[in-house]
Amino acid sequence: MKLGYLFSGQGSQFKEMGQDLYKAEPVYKDTVDEAAEILGMDLANSAVFDDPDNVQVAILTMSTGIFRLLNQDLGNPVAAAGLSLGEYSALVAASAISFDDALPLVHDRSQYMDEAGKANPGVMAAVLNADSEVLTTALKVGSEAGRVYPANYNTDSQIVIGGDEAGVNAASTYLKEHGVKRVVPLKVAVASHTPLMSSAADKLGLRLENVDFSEPAFPVISNTTSTPFTLSDVKDVLKRQLVNPTHFSDGVQAITDLSADTLVEIGPGTTLTKLAKKINRGVDTYHVDSVETLAELREKLG
Repeated sequence: MKLGYLFSGQGSQFKEMGQDLYKAEPVYKDTVDEAAEILGMDLANSAVFDDPDNVQVAILTMSTGIFRLLNQDLGNPVAAAGLSLGEYSALVAASAISFDDALPLVHDRSQYMDEAGKANPGVMAAVLNADSEVLTTALKVGSEAGRVYPANYNTDSQIVIGGDEAGVNAASTYLKEHGVKRVVPLKVAVASHTPLMSSAADKLGLRLENVDFSEPAFPVISNTTSTPFTLSDVKDVLKRQLVNPTHFSDGVQAITDLSADTLVEIGPGTTLTKLAKKINRGVDTYHVDSVETLAELREKLG
């Protein structure tokens, strides 16, 4: 068995997440307490941990705590990837950035994105089973009405588009009129991974100048480049990630190309597990976001 780890992004967080792990697993508890001290937040309080304003640091903390639990039993994976925010969790796991530095960085990233979203309100929609030519034309039609861009290449049959309301609505209407049965609006406040996040990317780029990174201890596949992060490119790629589409499908392929045959999603929800199974049905998939799912993984993997 060769493990690959997938680190959750935003969107699958849930109420009281991680509270059972905090009570049952000392390593996880120590991680949350460490994060609370670094940030000056009472993260042991579920109301603080679940606050939408704190979701990015909460997911980073939860993912790091779970990784530490798994790492003491299973060791490092052959490779990892994270979806958007999840890349920071993956880079912490690979010792490319310290937990001490990542937490305030992600806290600031969250604020930059919120500010950019208020200045340039955005919407997003998941497009399923669209012909590539129809999608290309839909984006062109949407761009004539407003601003719309591909934001996430999740699988061969699932792409997320994002932009302003006029652009996304025009593109969505065209898609539905040309046979695409499922165009699903997403409950988001910003159009991540599109040029609407340009101001956030600029601020993040300046913020990253003062952050120390190391060469990752194992390959962490970038959403932006579909290749492993390196010490020389990590800051530039993390900046570009905010305004460029993610390529999760390519990331899963890269991990399996590095010989991983078992993928474990770390962090809230099962979004990445489900996507990975659609990308490569031959891999075994698991997720850990609770005492119950941790116990299931320990039993199955010994």
